[in-house]
Amino acid sequence: MVFLILLFIFFSLNISSKEVWVFASAHATGAYETNWRTDLSILNNSEGNAEVKVYLLLSGEGKSGENLTPSDIIKFTVAYAKWLQSLYGPTHKLKVVVGRDARISGYSMQQLVINTLVFCGIDVVNLDLSTTPTVEMMVTEHQANGGIIITASHNPLQWNALKLLNANGEFLSEDDGKKVLKFSEETDQYIFADIQKLGTIIEDKSAIDKHIEKILALKYVDTEAIRKAKFKVVVDAVNSTGGIAVPKLLEKLGVENIVCVHCEPTGHFAHNPEPLPEHLVDLSLAVKKQKAHIGISVDPDVDRLAIICEDGEPFGEEYTLVAVADYILQFNKGGNTVSNLSSTQALRDITLKHKGQYFASPVGEVNVVKKMKEVNAIIGGEGNGGVIFPELHYGRDALVGIALFLTYLAKSQKTVSILRDSYPHYYISKNKVEITDNIDTKEIIESIKKKYKKYPLNTEDGLKIELNDKEWVHLRQSNTEPIIRIYVESQTQSTADHIAKKIMSDIKEIIREKQSSLL
Repeated sequence: MVFLILLFIFFSLNISSKEVWVFASAHATGAYETNWRTDLSILNNSEGNAEVKVYLLLSGEGKSGENLTPSDIIKFTVAYAKWLQSLYGPTHKLKVVVGRDARISGYSMQQLVINTLVFCGIDVVNLDLSTTPTVEMMVTEHQANGGIIITASHNPLQWNALKLLNANGEFLSEDDGKKVLKFSEETDQYIFADIQKLGTIIEDKSAIDKHIEKILALKYVDTEAIRKAKFKVVVDAVNSTGGIAVPKLLEKLGVENIVCVHCEPTGHFAHNPEPLPEHLVDLSLAVKKQKAHIGISVDPDVDRLAIICEDGEPFGEEYTLVAVADYILQFNKGGNTVSNLSSTQALRDITLKHKGQYFASPVGEVNVVKKMKEVNAIIGGEGNGGVIFPELHYGRDALVGIALFLTYLAKSQKTVSILRDSYPHYYISKNKVEITDNIDTKEIIESIKKKYKKYPLNTEDGLKIELNDKEWVHLRQSNTEPIIRIYVESQTQSTADHIAKKIMSDIKEIIREKQSSLL
């Protein structure tokens, strides 16, 4: 009944569409009832990704037009449909793959998205509970024209979102994103499919299994070595779909001793779902208590991987990619790698060790993938635990990261902590400075650029200052807040913090000078 009413609103509004992610905050009273209210507008991703994301807050009550409501979810879905039709023509029969993580608002959003696509005349392959990398891979597996992932990634359970994919199973480019957003503004110019041309719904309950089989088929994955290592693995899947995919993968890899922590895909996250050390206390304690070889944590949609050492200490999210790249480069001497400008330079050091070339991209998965294709990188990703292995697909994938990491660990016959100690030690200090409304953040960054002009500078994404071959500073203005984010890397945490404080002091001094000039 709820969805019939919503679809009726949909028809009466003749909604068109937008390219986006849709983030939402929600309190659900049951599997089929969600009290929807939305407070946030359409925004660029605060991390700077080129793909557009719409942030949606769901809870309590709200009015259409004042807040982002379920009718807006329909609008954005129609916008995406309209964008696809603009690419393939109005008569082309389109197909879109849809999947979701386990958060409690996901089922309701999934029904809205699927039924909207059907009324647009688009066939839907419904994966239901799945992972972001699985949906990405199933777009090409089903020869679909695109995909929609219903997930808010590492954000808390009160949020949800739509991630939009192209026919390659990759996030939309900035240009395509702008086109979808443009379509969403044309709310009175969409005609839905004739009753004889409605889309169909196909269920694919084996998508995660197919994803795992493709991982197992990689020549770099050695299930026999993993089986012989007799690893004991503790998994924290934050009560999302990693609780389905990760244990299943481990079993296929030959791991017989699996201890699950927060692996029921209920959507009720047991802790903050971003896989940072401060949120993985339960996993660290379980690794020590169980005397496990390794702890594995993934975020709700399973595109980020964090590792806990056998002693309960974090491996370091920046080093997930470093270790996997080290393994892959042993078989690909001279291979290129890519990570974003805010990621550790340990990847550069490891790449150079293997006679390869390292490249940095602006922050955001879309930008990393673009650069990887440009330089034909063998592996890449981001320093948040996001591993991108093109031989499988161009997307961050915690599952392939797990398979490659465990293979390397088994073959090296090292403990996780010893493996970590084999890499260069770098530490990142992350800070931010709030900017008053009357000050242009771009002018501040330009002033810092002039102050540090004697150092090598990169202005592709904000400003990166190479202080020496072991230390750098990266300044980025937020797309959503009046702040400047400051990232500093050095060989000790204290030095990184000290440099960050110096840069913050410089920024505050520039602000004071500009404020004085306005008086």
